[in-house]
Amino acid sequence: MNHPKPARLTAADFHPEVLKLFDQYVHGALDRRGFLDKSSRYAAISGTTAVGLLAALSPDFAYGQKVPPNDARIKTERVDIPSTAGHGKINALVARPARASGALPVVLVIHENRGLNPHIEDIARRLATDNFIAVAPDLLTSVGGYPGNEDKAREVFAKIDQAKAREDFVAAAAYTSKISGGNGKLGAVGFCYGGGIVNYIATRSPELIAGVPFYGAAAPLADAPKIKAELMLVFAEDDERINVQWPPYEAALKAAGVKHSAFIYAGAQHGFNNDTTPRYDEKSAGQAWGRTLALFNRTLRG
Repeated sequence: MNHPKPARLTAADFHPEVLKLFDQYVHGALDRRGFLDKSSRYAAISGTTAVGLLAALSPDFAYGQKVPPNDARIKTERVDIPSTAGHGKINALVARPARASGALPVVLVIHENRGLNPHIEDIARRLATDNFIAVAPDLLTSVGGYPGNEDKAREVFAKIDQAKAREDFVAAAAYTSKISGGNGKLGAVGFCYGGGIVNYIATRSPELIAGVPFYGAAAPLADAPKIKAELMLVFAEDDERINVQWPPYEAALKAAGVKHSAFIYAGAQHGFNNDTTPRYDEKSAGQAWGRTLALFNRTLRG
């Protein structure tokens, strides 16, 4: 007998300062001890502990899963993508419809700063159920792959050579555009760190037709004229760290004549599309993901 999932906490259940501290923790500006120390006063006010706050804010992958790995609608495999200018190779999950009629559009899926965790694998599988071939590389390949633990993943991620990392994703874009069963039309979607990589590979990958960076760092402004893809940029209203980069980036895109659109989702937090954490905003995520699929369907099919 299936039981309904219990109601999840949302961002509204946490003090705004706790959410800021958690964002700093997730992105390496605070270590675990720093988060616990700084959040303890807010934990006491809300009748819990700092450890309890951290646990409540951390991902629940099972809760957020929408497409199980054994879903009959899809098939998946792991591949190693050569990256001679990067770390030598980058391992990736490939998800595609179990039954396909004709060549399909392909989408590169780029993870957050924890490597290819179960949530990003699920995003790839979701795309497969929408009749795309999705390729989701794991930047942590060079250090043994996603370690199965978010804290450990952030720790090893911080040690990655980012110049080589960028080359890994450029190589992954080239591979994805030519993947067996694909129609040769490439899109890319990325989240947080991955959003920044989508902006970056748009300056490097001539294969890219459409890119959707979710709350990602801007590409180098001087490289904006190199972008040939259509971009749809996704922002959370309550995300000053990322949003401060948007005005100059927008000006650079306009000056370069890059076709683009941007959406800032009211009241949303950084990470609002990730449905494994309380920062998830169901309405904003639904709108943003619907627009993402619409862009890919319009630009990558036919």
